[in-house]
Amino acid sequence: MDLLQSGFLQFGLRDAIDIIIVAYLIYKLLMLTRETRAMQVLKGAGVLFIAIILANWLKLTAISWILNQAIFAGSIAIVVIFQPELRRALEQIGRGKLFKKHGSAVNREVEEFIDELVTSMRNLSGRRVGALILIEESTGLADITATGTRLDAIVSAALIENVFEPNTPLHDGAMIIRGTSIVAAGCFLPLSDNNTISRQLGTRHRAALGITEVSDCHAFVISEETGVVSVAHDGKLTRYLDEEQIREVLTSIYSTQLRKANHSNPFTRRPKNDA
Repeated sequence: MDLLQSGFLQFGLRDAIDIIIVAYLIYKLLMLTRETRAMQVLKGAGVLFIAIILANWLKLTAISWILNQAIFAGSIAIVVIFQPELRRALEQIGRGKLFKKHGSAVNREVEEFIDELVTSMRNLSGRRVGALILIEESTGLADITATGTRLDAIVSAALIENVFEPNTPLHDGAMIIRGTSIVAAGCFLPLSDNNTISRQLGTRHRAALGITEVSDCHAFVISEETGVVSVAHDGKLTRYLDEEQIREVLTSIYSTQLRKANHSNPFTRRPKNDA
């Protein structure tokens, strides 16, 4: 107890700063290695350290020596085996991403999702491949999902482009995205009954307007004839979106904080409303 009290009395501001820095670095290390092979190695190293502490406490000399040698050899092997991961971590440190605020409005997962979705729309538009992509929001689209083929897949540009490739089974239907996952594709949508819609717009655009008239989802449409990217929301269609505007709309959907901070309408930069 005297030793414990003496330790508390000697604990100062420098010790607190030291502990906070070490804890932060360990936290960043765990974030960098999350969902990678390195995480499994860290878990294994943690088990070895616990085993060394127990062996020393129990005075198991031979086991302690073997474990210490394993740790020494393993530290060299880790540098060789995980060279790509270490290089990527050093690159992130060099770009300043190690100290980037983790709880940003658009986290890393959403940023990657938006990148994949924007890339797919850009490629489909460039090749003039028709597509209809719905982003589900508070109004559920379970009844629409049931009309298509269930996918439950991670969003990727390659997958989206393959789904809408001409002459494939799911090409003509709509894709439903819930959160950052593709729920279903090849889904059938109700067509809009609005008689004021331009006759230049095809079935995909009418279907996009129809579903946004009965739900709060966003429906992205890529014209098969012109490659023009449009978005429908609340029964209104905004056409001729460029890549930056598509990213802006997606960011406004997936970032509540940014949407509250920026009250400007993402559709007002070059508006051309047809309905």
